[in-house]
Amino acid sequence: VQLQASGGGLVQAGGSLTLSCAASGIIFSKEVLGWYRQAPGKQRDMVATISNSGQTYYTDSVKGRFTISKDNAKNTVYLQMNALKPEDTAVYYCNRDPPAPTYWGQGTQVTVSS
Repeated sequence: VQLQASGGGLVQAGGSLTLSCAASGIIFSKEVLGWYRQAPGKQRDMVATISNSGQTYYTDSVKGRFTISKDNAKNTVYLQMNALKPEDTAVYYCNRDPPAPTYWGQGTQVTVSS
């Protein structure tokens, strides 16, 4: 199984980024998938999830700013991030929900400058 996150970068506060996660080795359309993030010195937390039927969930701090979506044909899940804040700075990962320990990839760094 591989879940490879990409699309991170450096952006100013108020800016936008779109993250992508390409999945292989899983039955993508049947999985609940999620984006997670880990800031320096903090635990890894769930940011958003999307079910196999397309139902979404967001942690309170990103509601109204982030949008999770997926393309089953491309085995890819996305995270559109708008109105970014410095506190969104973290390494972002994708995984299933609940996360499988062996599915963690390297993640993608998002840095938001003030």
